[in-house]
Amino acid sequence: MLIIDVRSGETIDKALKRYKRKSINTRVIREVRTRREFVKPSVKRREETLKAVYRENKFRGDE
Repeated sequence: MLIIDVRSGETIDKALKRYKRKSINTRVIREVRTRREFVKPSVKRREETLKAVYRENKFRGDE
């Protein structure tokens, strides 16, 4: 659980912005989304290889 201390004289908007930034940096949202449903290991491997191929093509400039 993320805890943000509200500083004296700080607005709620700034505190919320710090909370959102901290949650993005700790990848809490991404972890929740991945745990929402079970993904078979073979499907994970396939997605990783497809992502790697996409990055490779993008880096080289191919489409």
